[in-house]
Amino acid sequence: MAQKQRIFTVHQTISGSLARRGTLELPHGPVETPAFMPVGTNATVKALYHRTVSDMGYRLILGNTYHLYLRPGIEVIKSFGGLHRFSSWDGNILTDSGGFQVFSLSRLRKVTEAGVSFQSHIDGSRHFLTPEAVVDLQCVFGSDIMMCLDVCTPYGYTYRKASEALRITTDWAKRSKEQWKTYEGESNGLLFGIVQGNFYKDLRSQSIEEIGELDFPGIALGGLSVGEPREIYSEYLAYAARQLPEEKPRYVMGIGTPEYIFEAVSQGIDLFDCVFATRTARNGALFTRHGMIQIKKARWEYDQGPVDDACTCTACTRYSRGYLRHLFKCGEILGAVLASEHNLLFLRNLMEAIHRHIESGTYERFKGAFLDAYTRGED
Repeated sequence: MAQKQRIFTVHQTISGSLARRGTLELPHGPVETPAFMPVGTNATVKALYHRTVSDMGYRLILGNTYHLYLRPGIEVIKSFGGLHRFSSWDGNILTDSGGFQVFSLSRLRKVTEAGVSFQSHIDGSRHFLTPEAVVDLQCVFGSDIMMCLDVCTPYGYTYRKASEALRITTDWAKRSKEQWKTYEGESNGLLFGIVQGNFYKDLRSQSIEEIGELDFPGIALGGLSVGEPREIYSEYLAYAARQLPEEKPRYVMGIGTPEYIFEAVSQGIDLFDCVFATRTARNGALFTRHGMIQIKKARWEYDQGPVDDACTCTACTRYSRGYLRHLFKCGEILGAVLASEHNLLFLRNLMEAIHRHIESGTYERFKGAFLDAYTRGED
């Protein structure tokens, strides 16, 4: 089974940074790291064809167990033979366990030793999921990377509550791995453990040790970017990342802006994802080398230039800022399509540049120059 194989290779490290280049071998092809993963919550990256996402060079996208479990439901996906065939995506898929959504979207949720009961945000129906059931769902999905069910806690949680959540998360991780092992010979998907511990360093260290002992193929840092101040995020990312095993892929959940991406890469993180790029695109916020611009603003009404003259996306090679503004002011769907493609290609190009500069040993210099221009802003 996949857990017995070497699935991650570090090719390059550099002095003065923990940044590294690697390759993650997955059932639907290799993924070059560091890698940003577009979010396709409902088995689709909103406003884009899968072919468009693939043509950009993305080989790994996300789906969400919570949402797909509720709609269309496991029986529908099973009848299609899994998510890949259901959605016609031939690359890799990582599925989140749904833990974050249960705790952020659901009303009347209750965590017990056995699992979590919750109320659907769609129709109010009641559901109960165990760690074992979440593994079962993801194996039916045919996920290339699966995540353990965990207890996600918000910023400001008390030590006592955070400690209890950590205890349950570790227990669920043990149960998840045992369930995953029952699929030996049936599933090639990799199961990643999730580190919790809230914003208490001793709990973080405890979680890293406990999850590390379970020897998952990869490890995610959960419970970051959950409303904490930026400086707290940076402190705990650096603190935790340095304790993670070097030979395994490291995943930080829920980050996707250039500032956060660079910070994660500098701490040796290999994978990250966020809805920010596509969600903000649908509202007219576009990445450029000189910061984000709000295309709906009046200042762009007569602008005949591209969003970013270094970009090769459809919006930048065929349309003007003035036209894009017009699309958004009129509520035309094409605006969201063009903006989503632009933002994802911007991040894909950024990741390829990061790869090149790690390989050449110039990563920190590139990071400084990029962020200097980006944070000065254009809008």
